[in-house]
Amino acid sequence: MAQEPGATDPAEPGHTRPDPTTPEHTVSGPDSDPRPAPVELSDLAALKALAQPRRQWMLQHLTVHGPATSATLARALGLNTGATSYHLRELARYGFVEETGAAGHGRERWWRAVPGDRRFPPRSRQSPEMRIVMDELNHHAYAADLELFEQLQRDAADEPWADAFPYSRGTIRLTLPELREFFEEYIALLNRYKRPEADTPADARTVLTRFLAFPAQAASAGAPTPGTSPDSAPGSAPDTADNSDDSDDLDDGRETETP
Repeated sequence: MAQEPGATDPAEPGHTRPDPTTPEHTVSGPDSDPRPAPVELSDLAALKALAQPRRQWMLQHLTVHGPATSATLARALGLNTGATSYHLRELARYGFVEETGAAGHGRERWWRAVPGDRRFPPRSRQSPEMRIVMDELNHHAYAADLELFEQLQRDAADEPWADAFPYSRGTIRLTLPELREFFEEYIALLNRYKRPEADTPADARTVLTRFLAFPAQAASAGAPTPGTSPDSAPGSAPDTADNSDDSDDLDDGRETETP
């Protein structure tokens, strides 16, 4: 995830400033402080608990739709109540969800995703075992994001929010320290748009945001250079890269994504 362990709205976990070149950042919570302190999620057991696909589904549901019971989650995700109850307990064990304390019918327990700014260790500080877990976590998270994005585009074809899919692909040339600064400015921008539920307009909707940046593949002999076709003849001149805005913008040029 840019996993939002408990965050995409309601949820998501000293600090070493993480390397933002890894996509594992999570911001959350409509009720969270506008500037939550980042917390590095480096416990391997917690990461393994989070990497379980069904738990990611459940966190996503709690984040987008708010508190729910195990029965509500079971119906929404096509699981049985025993399974959702077990996964909720495991998520609660590592601080990703918690009981709301709200009274329900009988012994009904309501759960919510825990807000926070959780970050994962940069790749350079991950052990071999942790890298395997993070690769699994990211694989499921990105696959789920893509599936959801495509589904929502289809479902929103004729409704007022049909234009709510700003999208941009671009390149910029940065040093690693500059990329870290870029990442922190992105997080600050997200926090600027977070507000208490009481201050949120009635026509506002939860908007899922994702950030991913990674360095282009280094040029090597025989490999296509960015800006050239793989079929380019050897020796052909590649396009020159610079710092100009060369993003391919869709949706009327809007590049801002907002949860």
